[in-house]
Amino acid sequence: MTTASNAPEISVVVPVRNEAGNIEPLIREIAQALSGRSFEIVYVDDGSSDATPAELGRLKAELPFLRSLRHEASCGQSCAVRTGVRNALGSLMVTIDGDGQNDPAYIPALVDALMSGGPTLGMIAGQRLGRKDTGFKRWQSKMANKLRASVLKDGTRDTGCGLKAIRREVYLALPYFDALHRFMPALVKREGFDVGHVDVVDRPRLTGVSNYGFFDRLWVGILDLVGVWWLVRRRRRVPVVTGGANDAG
Repeated sequence: MTTASNAPEISVVVPVRNEAGNIEPLIREIAQALSGRSFEIVYVDDGSSDATPAELGRLKAELPFLRSLRHEASCGQSCAVRTGVRNALGSLMVTIDGDGQNDPAYIPALVDALMSGGPTLGMIAGQRLGRKDTGFKRWQSKMANKLRASVLKDGTRDTGCGLKAIRREVYLALPYFDALHRFMPALVKREGFDVGHVDVVDRPRLTGVSNYGFFDRLWVGILDLVGVWWLVRRRRRVPVVTGGANDAG
């Protein structure tokens, strides 16, 4: 049984769907990047129909730091991340895409930046350099990021990068919707926290093809953008709370 005294400090949450060929190499890289630290890796299988469940089962028998959860049907990337965070044991969450395009070597830099930033720093967001997607996806992402930045003014160049480090309690305070992972900087700021950034170098996916459709990146995302804009505007003030339940008076 894991208790507060022996719980890992860092939980790496990895959402995947049909990524059987990428699972073992990515797990090995994450473990290498966090060698010497207290961590767990939480995979969330978002309704895979390939050998992803079998691969995770095989590796869990070998690696004590690996845990896995499964959605019986695909619910989307944001939902998979939320499932992972809600079941994670650490106080610091790191999210990373399961296709291998995010390099785990950057995880320590994100974690260290978050830990050294003080209590007002809620999240460190990776911002990709040298994108390895197709020209159309890069164009689409650029347009979506420009539109988001102009509306939300969240100070983040690239919110689509899967590499993020965030305090667990901050993540759980965010309002949930299916595209949450693309608007986290604005929503973290809405809760009264600061957001830091670390540049990361993108790389080609290890194997396979993208398993999440691109329409949620721009056209459907416009509706989500309007919703986030409304949420941000409706939060007039973040309370500063003093005292406690046992205080007299």
